[in-house]
Amino acid sequence: MTKRFGQHTALEGVSLEVVEGEVFGLLGPNGAGKTTLIRIGLDILRADEGEVALFGAAPSPEALDRTAYLPEERGVYRHAKVRSLLTYLGRLKGLKRVAARAAADHWLERIGMGHVAEQRIESLSKGMTQKVQIAACLMTEPELCILDEPFSGLDPINVALVTDLIEERRRSGRTTVLSTHMMHQVEALCDRVALIHRGTLVVYGRLDEIRRRYSPNDVIIWTGEDLAALGVQATPHKAGGWRVELPPSATPAGYLHELVRNGVSIERYEPVVARMDEIFVDLVGGGR
Repeated sequence: MTKRFGQHTALEGVSLEVVEGEVFGLLGPNGAGKTTLIRIGLDILRADEGEVALFGAAPSPEALDRTAYLPEERGVYRHAKVRSLLTYLGRLKGLKRVAARAAADHWLERIGMGHVAEQRIESLSKGMTQKVQIAACLMTEPELCILDEPFSGLDPINVALVTDLIEERRRSGRTTVLSTHMMHQVEALCDRVALIHRGTLVVYGRLDEIRRRYSPNDVIIWTGEDLAALGVQATPHKAGGWRVELPPSATPAGYLHELVRNGVSIERYEPVVARMDEIFVDLVGGGR
């Protein structure tokens, strides 16, 4: 799809699919076009070119009722009480009053905030407010949930809590789109990812395949032997062991076999796999 705002092209020929039951990572530097893509998918904006399908058909009110969205730009009724706000938002998504109240209480307990149910939103910390908004997204058990920077403002304990909630959704067959700059969370959670830069799709596919594709042909070797004496050019690795750059024609498995065949005692051996933060910086140059 393509989307322009005047002379500015926000998206150019972006095409991707989110598979049912997966955690899909939508990545890119600030201004890359991620939010525009999300809004087109939710029928908030219309593409200038291309088509959008939500649950296999054009976006409709029925399909949107099966979807929840946590935007990066937060918005809550700050003077509302926590329980009342969640109950109100649950009713907007179609729950009856009693069911909405029960869901609000249930999710406040899930996020460890039952004790502040009668407090006003304005009295909460940034992290607590963030958890309330996440609960508002999840309380109707949406089939598709789009979370834009859900870890913003959360301490490590609550990052782990939200991570568990996302993993629980995957186990139950529900779909989550995760837009975040926290690459270690992408590695921990996402099945597939798309990286957008300057409105174009730079990388798209399975996370493990992408990491292998952009990894150097290096290995880390832990051994008590003197590799230099064996003619191996190696540099010390920060986690211990030695890092060896393999020739382009060699494979990590083949090189290990060669070492063992030559009598080298190996304590531990690991191919180097690129981290997502390294891939991100390499491909987008810090967003320049």
